Amino acid sequence: MAEIEIRNLEKSFDGKKVLDGISLDIEKGDVYGILGLSGAGKSTLVRCINGLEIPDSGEIYYKGELLCSNKKRIEPQKRRKIAMIFQQFNLMEQQSVLKNVELALEIKGVKGKKEREEIAYACLEKVGLREKAKAYPSSLSGGQKQRVAIARALALEPEVILSDEATSALDPETTESILELLKDLNKELGITIIMISHQLSVVEQICNKVAILDKARLVEQGDLSDVFLNPSTDIAKSLIYTNHVHTALNEHHFIRLLFNGNADEPLIANIVQDCAILVSVVYASTEVIGGKVYGQTVIKRPKEVADQNKLKKYLELHHVEYEEVKKIGVE
Repeated sequence: MAEIEIRNLEKSFDGKKVLDGISLDIEKGDVYGILGLSGAGKSTLVRCINGLEIPDSGEIYYKGELLCSNKKRIEPQKRRKIAMIFQQFNLMEQQSVLKNVELALEIKGVKGKKEREEIAYACLEKVGLREKAKAYPSSLSGGQKQRVAIARALALEPEVILSDEATSALDPETTESILELLKDLNKELGITIIMISHQLSVVEQICNKVAILDKARLVEQGDLSDVFLNPSTDIAKSLIYTNHVHTALNEHHFIRLLFNGNADEPLIANIVQDCAILVSVVYASTEVIGGKVYGQTVIKRPKEVADQNKLKKYLELHHVEYEEVKKIGVE
């Protein structure tokens, strides 16, 4: 049984459908990416999961129990198991860092001041900001503010953390450090994380699974490595091939080489050397997913039939997965 089950979720605003029949299973311990362009429905989906929005129809289940539907809101006790971090941090500027974390404990019902302080300090220790406990948000960097927001979420002892574009306002180096922190918390505490993002780079760095939304509909989902290597929809190809040349307009055919966790070998150099074939690379990309290197390289298919056969034989002998394609990317 999945930890979170989303079944046929529908939601509209002013007659415009923003979620159209969304169904997802999110397992305990997943770092699950929800990817899509602006307006795809990502934020509405996550707001339905934490009860900030009520779906028009469909249900969300948490550990097999109905969490919410159009007839039932999330019970407060269950909602505390699902914490959320936001793009704009949502800190109380007039309160110290320590008090910001304690606020979550007050909402939780922890009455003892000493107990609240001890828990808040421990949470700040986990995010590397214990020494900033007495500081105020105005003196912190964006990355430090997000760490305070994460500490505040941890104070609730959540089983699920929802991240709604939590790194979009941060620079690349800070983004990487926040993602590493979330990854460590996922491993150390077993917290399930749902990452909402429009950036493939964010999802690639931390997630093991991904769902892609486009115009309110779920168009692809599965293990990150599978979706990364074999995008089947135009929106997925657009996200994966962003800023790369599209080759749909020329007359060449291509051969797409796939690396399923074994992208360490100098394959192109070996093909040139062993097959005596000149290889023209038109696209290449590798990513580290789950500690393994995955990637793909698209090369122009040799013009001569003899060279084509030689190349295919070589790839088969060396157990390299490949496919012939007429284009990459989208027009």
